[in-house]
Amino acid sequence: MTKQQILQQAQATLRIERQALAAVEERLDDKFVRAVNLLLDTEGRVVVTGVGKSGAVARKLSGTLASTGTPAFFMHPTDAVHGDLGMVSSADVVIIVSNSGETDEVLQLLPLIKRRGGNIIAMCGNVSSTLSEEADIVLDASVEREACPLGLAPTASTTAAMALGDALAMATMAARGFTAEDYAASHPGGALGRRVLMRVSDIMHSGEDNPTVPLTATVLEALLTMTQAPLRGVVSVVDAQGGLCGLFTDGDFRRLMPEIEDRNAVMTQPVSEVMTTNPTTCQPDMLAVEAVRIMQQHQFDNLPVVDEQGRAVGIIDIQDLIKAGLL
Repeated sequence: MTKQQILQQAQATLRIERQALAAVEERLDDKFVRAVNLLLDTEGRVVVTGVGKSGAVARKLSGTLASTGTPAFFMHPTDAVHGDLGMVSSADVVIIVSNSGETDEVLQLLPLIKRRGGNIIAMCGNVSSTLSEEADIVLDASVEREACPLGLAPTASTTAAMALGDALAMATMAARGFTAEDYAASHPGGALGRRVLMRVSDIMHSGEDNPTVPLTATVLEALLTMTQAPLRGVVSVVDAQGGLCGLFTDGDFRRLMPEIEDRNAVMTQPVSEVMTTNPTTCQPDMLAVEAVRIMQQHQFDNLPVVDEQGRAVGIIDIQDLIKAGLL
């Protein structure tokens, strides 16, 4: 094939699949609404099943549902008739994905599921099929033609089924009032979970790991505290009640030295005279990602943490954010 022929085939594939999706969208009706309400009202779980490429779509749909607030799992039809059907109860909803609606493994399941009393949603490419006739709700996933040049490989049909499944999951999620916090709770190990759930208090240095010196300390005392603390290079300057008065960093010290003729005298100078006063701060219950935004905006390497009374209760270092996967 020439370069032009290759591109034409790719463009034709995308065009056919785009047209298939548009047709699915136009066919959405009350049956789709009933399907969403059925998923919302079920007291059990959602069992999603299918064979071959439809099985791949079904497996993806079960994962999408489960991660967006609808308990779901994938059941292979072959495994179902060899014991896995025991996982299905009368309280469950079964979604069967099948393009033809006549697959032997799927048809074998139908009477077994009905005997258990479970509701069946068919996501089918043939609304006149046996599956469609036996299902409680039929979602039309039919396509005019496949994108495959031979008209054989499932292409437009799997795209339509996948998108229709996503539409079902997203509409159910929205109707359920599922939030970003809910989503993150299901994905605590992922980047989104960290961004939505992690608070400043989860990553700040506090207690003995939070280097502080009193307002009366000298520059030398501040430097000693700074170098001896687990978190080096920064120290918070606090009053007698622990209130944050300023911040002193090794960068402040380096900038200070060229301006001083008597470098020995600077060591006995009160740190309060050279510290950064009224530093930008954050609070322990603030989202860590918001602290990231502040630090990036001002190009800070450190950010002090204060409580509601303005007391220095911790400090965040940019390395902590990197280790937490927030940067």
